[in-house]
Amino acid sequence: MPPQLLPLLLLLLAGPPAARPAPPTCYSRMLALSREITADFQSLQATEPSEPCVRYLPRLYLDIHNYCVLAKLRDFAASPQCWKVTQVDALKEKVRKLYTIMNSFCRRDLVFLSDDCNALEYPILVTAGLPGHQS
Repeated sequence: MPPQLLPLLLLLLAGPPAARPAPPTCYSRMLALSREITADFQSLQATEPSEPCVRYLPRLYLDIHNYCVLAKLRDFAASPQCWKVTQVDALKEKVRKLYTIMNSFCRRDLVFLSDDCNALEYPILVTAGLPGHQS
């Protein structure tokens, strides 16, 4: 085989270039950001017990399929507690970002399956167990 064909053969054997993943959709961005905010809030509650104001922040369990989430985000971002705590300021900034995405950019993509505001205060924890196994 002639040496000039070797690079061409290697290119053919390597296959087509890997396709780039699709950019995030509005829905996937809202879902990812809501999960990130919920995790950050839970982490904040676990790591900032020395800050008494953290205890008085509104609860932050987010479900982007619940109509009440918009009011929940607005209330959390406007809450006056912890205005000097850096982690809370960062969390409030993420909350404002999600509110803006949901209320402006992705408004047409939203589908609310519920308007149970109480579910955002006291979420039902789902536990996975073995089928047919009783504790």
